[in-house]
Amino acid sequence: MMGKKLIHEELSKEIIGAAMEVLNELKPGLDEKLYENALVIELERRGHKVSQQKNFSVHYKGQFIGRLVPDLIVDDLVIVDPKVVTAFNENHTAQMVGYLAKTKLRLALLINFKYARLQWKRVVREHE
Repeated sequence: MMGKKLIHEELSKEIIGAAMEVLNELKPGLDEKLYENALVIELERRGHKVSQQKNFSVHYKGQFIGRLVPDLIVDDLVIVDPKVVTAFNENHTAQMVGYLAKTKLRLALLINFKYARLQWKRVVREHE
């Protein structure tokens, strides 16, 4: 489709820019949680609202079965999952698809801090 706009394109660019800033400052080789915490600081510094470890109840046939806890949700629009992995795999993508379905959000960004060059992947939930 020509001219199809990416979902939350500007916000995605902001998040990726913030992640690049964090990686440039901290360098590769740290624990995932440290990048996550730094990313919260950087995004808030840039004027974004960031929910860290927000809980979502999950039910099966009306019964509570547990909680879903995305790492970060930026501006109540985009799930951000910081990783330190060799490569993204189908499990990472599947987890984001599940998170998007349960939160009713449309976009998740997987962000990999393992290497000197930031890697990211967009996961989009299509309309129901």
